[in-house]
Amino acid sequence: MVLTVALGLLAVRRQQGGGLDAWSVGGRSLGPVFIWVLMAGEGYTSFSYLGAAGWGYNYGAPVLYVVAYMSCGYAVGYVVGPMLWGYARKHGLVALSDIAAHRYRRPWLGAAVAVLATVFLLPYIQLQITGMGVVVSTVSYGRIGLDLAYFLAFAVTTGFVVVSGLRGSAWVSVMKDLLVILTLGFLAFYVPQHYFGGVGEFFSRLVDEKSEWLSLPGHGGEESGYGVGWFASTTVLNSLTVVIFPTTVAGYLGARDADVLRRNAVWLPAYNVLLFVPMLLGLAALFVVPGLTGAETNLALFKLVTDSLPGWAVGVVGVAAALSSIVPMAVFMLVIGTMWGRSVLSLVPRLRSREKGLSQSVVVVAGALALLLTYTAPNTLVRLSLISYEGMAQLLPLVLLGLVWRRMTLVGGVCGLVVGVAIVCALVFSGNDPLWGVNAGLLALVVNLAVAVPVSLFGPPERGDDRADAEVLALEEFTDAAVRPVRGEPTTPVRG
Repeated sequence: MVLTVALGLLAVRRQQGGGLDAWSVGGRSLGPVFIWVLMAGEGYTSFSYLGAAGWGYNYGAPVLYVVAYMSCGYAVGYVVGPMLWGYARKHGLVALSDIAAHRYRRPWLGAAVAVLATVFLLPYIQLQITGMGVVVSTVSYGRIGLDLAYFLAFAVTTGFVVVSGLRGSAWVSVMKDLLVILTLGFLAFYVPQHYFGGVGEFFSRLVDEKSEWLSLPGHGGEESGYGVGWFASTTVLNSLTVVIFPTTVAGYLGARDADVLRRNAVWLPAYNVLLFVPMLLGLAALFVVPGLTGAETNLALFKLVTDSLPGWAVGVVGVAAALSSIVPMAVFMLVIGTMWGRSVLSLVPRLRSREKGLSQSVVVVAGALALLLTYTAPNTLVRLSLISYEGMAQLLPLVLLGLVWRRMTLVGGVCGLVVGVAIVCALVFSGNDPLWGVNAGLLALVVNLAVAVPVSLFGPPERGDDRADAEVLALEEFTDAAVRPVRGEPTTPVRG
């Protein structure tokens, strides 16, 4: 943990300038290696060690949706990433909320997007705090309590992200990815050899005794709801949503040029191969530690690790898993701080000159709030996490479609967003997700589009100057950025 903080703080020495751009998007100067490890780090969270193994233990095949949607999302990002990068760089934009405000010429819309995104991102911070706490407590054989481990997660992450911003997260990602590749590559061969006599023997026993786990809908049958329809619809929804997820957008905007993002999209799916390891280890735990229930299933991988490895090796695996919580948590906190500093607090004229300081303060506040709720009311954010991805998906028409379709209006986009979020909340909290075997978020997105498009075509027209601006920005600049880098210095964002 000390090394993590030191590495993150050292990154500040490489920043170019000291403004919000340098802190929030690394001065738009990150090359292919840093962008690769940073975006891989965002996708490879504590879920990969805990949740993926737990899903493998409980259900089996349905957990493969993670590999499916991330790989498809990278393919979509091959097109969308350079577009967002070019549009944001040309206009000096640093966050998803900033892009929405600039597209529709409404500063209040940026603030609304920032608030909505914060509601959907805070649960992820809390989940990473909880995940790291569980990992640290487990690999210390219970000697470090959960409460202290939660605080360590908050303190370590805040320590470097406030100072170094996105570049610090990228530097820490290098160490994290090296450890993840090392530990999971080792465990992929060691665990089957140790418990089953080899990889082939493990798979043979799995096919013979646990075949139900190897096909959809997995263990639990149709009652689980994780059938082919759910798998396909979730893959489609998440692969579209991941490209406008605020943390992904931060990675896009930090790139040195558009070609970095294209190369990154080609190579990132290779990292997904590692996701198979915790899934398979969760299946291995079915034979080694049968009978796990509830939250215990999330510890399936670490039950094997602590049972079969010496203490120092358990520590190495634990560090890799802990860093898999710290890196995405850092980016979540950074993005929330950036959106609030640029799109919310800067609405007050006298605060506009202090965007970076305000953003850094919001990082501390957001992390502290997530930590406090982890201690006092963990179920509050856990319930919100149920709608996080599906809720973020409802921003797709307003933001992404609005940038490529010149006739999208503010009224149409907002109406669709409100309807989509309302449907997601109603279906998820009423226990109807999936509905008819389809992901509730995708159903809500279809209705969202069914509202946004007709309202934009036949509803109240935009003001003349806004309509002309939207046509120029969306049709020419945004699509032009997809095929060539934007030269010259970024301009000041329009706020009025």
